[in-house]
Amino acid sequence: MRGASRPSFAALREQLPRAATSPASAKLTGDELFAVTGLLDTEHGLRRALSDPGKPAAEKSAVARSLLGDKISAATIKLVETAVEGRWASPSDLADALEQTAMEAECIAAEFDGTLDDLEDHLFRFSRLIAANPDLRTALVSQNLPNENKRGLIQALLGGKAAQTAIDLIIQVVTHPRGRLLTANLDVCARIAAERRQQLIATVRTSAELTQAQRRRLAAALKATYGHGVQLNVVVDPAVVGGISVQIGDELIDGTAATRLAEVRRNLAA
Repeated sequence: MRGASRPSFAALREQLPRAATSPASAKLTGDELFAVTGLLDTEHGLRRALSDPGKPAAEKSAVARSLLGDKISAATIKLVETAVEGRWASPSDLADALEQTAMEAECIAAEFDGTLDDLEDHLFRFSRLIAANPDLRTALVSQNLPNENKRGLIQALLGGKAAQTAIDLIIQVVTHPRGRLLTANLDVCARIAAERRQQLIATVRTSAELTQAQRRRLAAALKATYGHGVQLNVVVDPAVVGGISVQIGDELIDGTAATRLAEVRRNLAA
């Protein structure tokens, strides 16, 4: 996104987790945002009107709700309203932002399903596959081959071998390239998946090795606290008398008995 569009795109992405609250809602949000992007690509006048910086935000929001309110979910409508109320460097940036938010919603669905790692890998592998097979690439970008045939070809190639979210995203960018190279579109999808995969790193110090159940509970608690997946690096430290300490970036969550004892000693000496 160009400079003037970045704050609006950030606001749109910030709103996304409120719509994508489960695998089903994330998938629905992605599908609906892809449909809205397609509409804006077809209706250039509407795209210009909804991204016009000279029009009041409330007016553009009302137009979007009037046109789409009975066609897509309330959560997706809220995302579209957030988008059209923003300021964009160009009308195409509005459509690009909605498309990339749709891709991220699909990634969130994969995150819920535990297939996000596979998603990034499958997107990368397919990109390399078409780079190494000119005939396949030609078929997938050909305007003479109907989209239905392209969908069938992708399903035949990847069905049972790739995560369904990967297949859905590949079909989307193949059948709706939006004037870009197929490899470029796949790279955008892979980048968004990679960004979703980036987890916080928590260094956990404890006097005894944690069980798998304890690790899962701790990871879930930290994810709920920080709103992001957390990778646990557990360090067994005999100096830890009891409890655990968790270091995430510059923040230390310390519940060890040794630390509490040291605090008592400091208080007594004060």
